[in-house]
Amino acid sequence: MRQRYLNIVAGLALGAGMWIQPDFATSATVLPADDASEVIVIRNLVIKDGAVSCDLVNKSDRVIRDVQLLIRHVWHWKNEFRPSDDSPGEAVFYTVETEILPEKTMPFTYNPSTPLPALPDGYFETKVSVAGFTEVVP
Repeated sequence: MRQRYLNIVAGLALGAGMWIQPDFATSATVLPADDASEVIVIRNLVIKDGAVSCDLVNKSDRVIRDVQLLIRHVWHWKNEFRPSDDSPGEAVFYTVETEILPEKTMPFTYNPSTPLPALPDGYFETKVSVAGFTEVVP
């Protein structure tokens, strides 16, 4: 009889725990790239020898933090019809851990850990895009 009582109490406790939902928990929302670029805007982009500087603008009405930037160093061969097997292109995800207040701008600078090589058979094109961010919900 005691075991049956404990099973009933445990079942009720688990059921109550599943029924009660905390108000502070919210789910993550995944935005399409076009929508994300409306929240965080990259302005005044300057790229020189793989180094990147720009302004990150928070266009939302909430604080944004942990902005993830995708910095791609795309390699273009001079002879695209006969490229080498070894492309020196690379990509880096960089997280800007500073909070950006609503409607505010934050300057950003990135320098690659090693300089991009100067090779005679092509050139680099550096591209920067917003890969993700966290929106702080009060």
